Amino acid sequence: MNLTVNQRKQLFDKIVTLVQTKYYDPSFGGRDWNAIATANRAQIVDAPDRAAFEAAVAQMLGQLTNGGHFGLLSPTTKITARNSINASFRRVLIGNSTEKWVFQDVLPGGVAERAAIRPGDILIAINGNELDTTSAPAFPMNAKIAVTIDRAGTHHDFQVDLTTKKPKYRSNPYSEPASVTAKMGPSNIGIMTVSLFPGLIGIDFANRVSQLFRTALAGAQRLLIDLRGNPGGGIGGLRIMSYLAPMPTPVGFSVDRKTADRGYRKETLPRLNRIPHSKWEIPIFALKFLNKKSVVLETERLGRQPFHGRVGILVNEHSTSAAEMLAQFAQENRLATIIGTKTPGRLVSRSAFKIGHDYRLVMPIAAYESWNGVRIEGKGIEPEVHADWSFDAALNGEDTQLNKAIETVRSL
Repeated sequence: MNLTVNQRKQLFDKIVTLVQTKYYDPSFGGRDWNAIATANRAQIVDAPDRAAFEAAVAQMLGQLTNGGHFGLLSPTTKITARNSINASFRRVLIGNSTEKWVFQDVLPGGVAERAAIRPGDILIAINGNELDTTSAPAFPMNAKIAVTIDRAGTHHDFQVDLTTKKPKYRSNPYSEPASVTAKMGPSNIGIMTVSLFPGLIGIDFANRVSQLFRTALAGAQRLLIDLRGNPGGGIGGLRIMSYLAPMPTPVGFSVDRKTADRGYRKETLPRLNRIPHSKWEIPIFALKFLNKKSVVLETERLGRQPFHGRVGILVNEHSTSAAEMLAQFAQENRLATIIGTKTPGRLVSRSAFKIGHDYRLVMPIAAYESWNGVRIEGKGIEPEVHADWSFDAALNGEDTQLNKAIETVRSL
C-alpha cells in the first residue's frame, strides 16, 4: 500500500526531529543538518511510491554520514547478508573478465552454512534474479529464498530459510548463527570462533564463553579468537575481554547526545564491570543502567589464564561494532596480536525508533571511545600481521587467513 502525501510529510518531519535531537554528534560532523533536510524535503514528500520514498530518505541520511549507520526499516526491508544469511561477500574478478560476488565468511551454524553453501561459492542469482556487483547482496527476512551459486564451474540451486521467531523490526535485524564455538588446534592453541554477540546484555553468550573455557579450551596454552564476519551485537564480548585481562581494566565508554551536550568526565560515568550470570539478576541490573547510554565498560575480575601473552585475534573487513571493540581493547592494552585485514571502523551504538506507518528509523545515538581516548569510527583497526583471504584457496577448501593466524599464534 502506497503512502499518502500527508503520511510522507509526517515521516519526514519525525526523521528530521529525531536526527536533530538524538543523533550522537551535536556538531553533525561539521555538516548542516537543517540545510540537508531542506534540500531533500521535496524529493521525499513528492516520492511516487514507497521504493522512491525509501531511496530518497536514504540519500538524505547518506549526506550526513555516508549512510553507514542509518536504516529505514519496514516489513519488506532487505537485510545485509551478514545479518540475514550469516555470510559475507567479496567482489572477485572471475576469469579476468567479470566481477562476481563470492561467499567469503560463512558463519558456523548460520543460514548459509545450513543451506550447504561454502566459502568460494559464487553468487549468481537470488530468487531467479541475476546479480551485478553495483550493490552488495541483501535478502528479505522471514522468507524462504532460492539462491543460485556457481561452484567450480557448476551451477547449484539452494533454498535458504530466513523465517525466524524473532520480531521483524529490530535495531539490528538478524538470523542467529552459532554465536560462539571452540576447539583445540595444533600446539595447544585454543581456537574460538565468535560469529555474533547476541542479546543486549549477552547473559547466555557470556555463560557459554565461560563454559567453553572450562571445557573445550581447558588445556589451551595459546588462544586464537576468530572474529571474521562478526557484525557485532551486545556487550557479551566483555566476558571474552575479561579472560584476556588479568586484572579489571577499563575498556572504553559510550557518550550519548544528552551527555555530549552538557559535557562530562569519563571517570564519573556509570561503570559496567560485570555481566549478570542469570536472568534473575536483570531487574537489579536494569535499575542501575536502565536507559543509560553513556557508560564505561570495565572487564570482570577473572584472573590470570595460561594463554596470556600468547593470544591472536583474527579480523577482516567484515568485523564490525562490538567485534572491533574487542579487537581495539586487546590491541591498545597489548593483550593480543591482531591478524587479518583492516576492519571498517563502524563502532557506534544504534537504536530503532518507531516513526509510524510500519517504519522504524535506525540511527546512531551514542559514540564510542576507548579508554585511551581513541575513536576508530571511519578509521578501523590495522592488524599487526596482515593476512588476506584467497578465493583460489577457498575453492580448494583452504583458509589462508586461518592458517596464517595459527602460524602467528604458534610463534608467540
